[in-house]
Amino acid sequence: MGRETLKWILLIILGCTSCSKVGTVSGSTPGELPVPDGIHVVFNHSDLTRYRSPLTDQWRNGDNLEEFIVNAINEAQQEILVAVQELSLPGIAEALVAAKQRGVSIKMVMENTYSQPWGDLHEADLSLDRRRQLTQLKKLADRNGDNTLSVEELRRGDAVAILRRHQIPLIDDTEDGSKGSGLMHHKFLVIDGHIVITGSANFSSSGIHGDAGARKTRGNVNHLLRFDSTELAELFKKEFLLMWGDGPGGAKDSRFGLAKNSSGIQVVRVGNTRIEVLFPPHDKHQKLNGLKFIGEQISTSKKDIDMALFVFSAQSLANELQERVKHGVRVRLIADPAFASRSYSEVLDLLGVALPDRFCKIEAANKPFDSPLKGVGTPRLARGDKLHHKFAVIDNKTVITGSFNWSPSAALTNDETLLVIRSPKLAAHFTREMNRMWRGAELGITPHIQHKLDRQKIRCGDGVERG
Repeated sequence: MGRETLKWILLIILGCTSCSKVGTVSGSTPGELPVPDGIHVVFNHSDLTRYRSPLTDQWRNGDNLEEFIVNAINEAQQEILVAVQELSLPGIAEALVAAKQRGVSIKMVMENTYSQPWGDLHEADLSLDRRRQLTQLKKLADRNGDNTLSVEELRRGDAVAILRRHQIPLIDDTEDGSKGSGLMHHKFLVIDGHIVITGSANFSSSGIHGDAGARKTRGNVNHLLRFDSTELAELFKKEFLLMWGDGPGGAKDSRFGLAKNSSGIQVVRVGNTRIEVLFPPHDKHQKLNGLKFIGEQISTSKKDIDMALFVFSAQSLANELQERVKHGVRVRLIADPAFASRSYSEVLDLLGVALPDRFCKIEAANKPFDSPLKGVGTPRLARGDKLHHKFAVIDNKTVITGSFNWSPSAALTNDETLLVIRSPKLAAHFTREMNRMWRGAELGITPHIQHKLDRQKIRCGDGVERG
């Protein structure tokens, strides 16, 4: 038996000794919290607010992120710039059309996967995930629920078709003449040169409200921020225009991914709040990229680090967290259940276990914690919903957020937004969201993770090796 194999078996055994349990938060839920000047934040799973779901017509907990976006669009008088991976909510498309009709200039950039009207897609040409998504979009468009799409339902239900039909200027990341960047993963709007809306949510039903036809779903767990700042809006507009180039039908001078030659950290103030802005990607040889930027924030922590992450696959950040734990910093992590159990997930490192991939290999740099963290868990969500946040709160005063997943591809390939916001007031809102998810979360090695560990142990036996 090899040394690495023995170590892997011991790690699994260590993990098995810690039963999963439910997270609890002591004390009462705080009342209304103040917000920093010029900043507003909303959470679609908040337990402090309610709205009537457009899917079920039933009241549900949470802030209505679609309404949040539409209200901002309706305020526009001059210009709206939209950069979003996916826009499939007809209500947002209709609001943009109405804005154009009252004389507002509109420009849009989308990810190429989502930039075609779904009514033009053929299931045979799609991946399994995209077929499932297409089914959901058809259900969303089926307003009378008769399982048949009328011409009118198709006309009103296909958001991209609405945009195209009304000649909203729209490009995707193939506008540079390529087959597409890593991902055009931004989620932001710039309105009238002073309003910025950004965060973790795509502009889709599954990202905000839930899946059509699945009444128990509540949408992926997301948040959005609104900033009123000419200075911040200027930075986002500059990022947008790099991607836009000459727009549709112009020269192939749009820039995505590494071709943007993204700048370093830019600092602005919104009111009294300091905000550091980074627009990945960056070349791996550059001194600073998104992961190094986050690592710097983690390294400064003295007391607490809270994280709510969709994807966590950056070994360097797991290593930095381990160092902070050694210095007595309390760490809590809530991760998406599906991603938490993947072989490349650093959530497993924090739990002290290693999971071989389908080739029975473990990443070469993999480094599970010697002492598994107790503050690691996954939320209980309706089937189909995901924890889609990408935020951290450090020492109750610094918020890391944006579209940026904690992964190498986000840092080195994708078009992303990464913000570091220095504000105890804003941090309190994200901590409250963290506490909400923590209540009832399943901590430690869950049955699902344990099942995957057991299955791979049987499958790989003594054949586990470093990649």
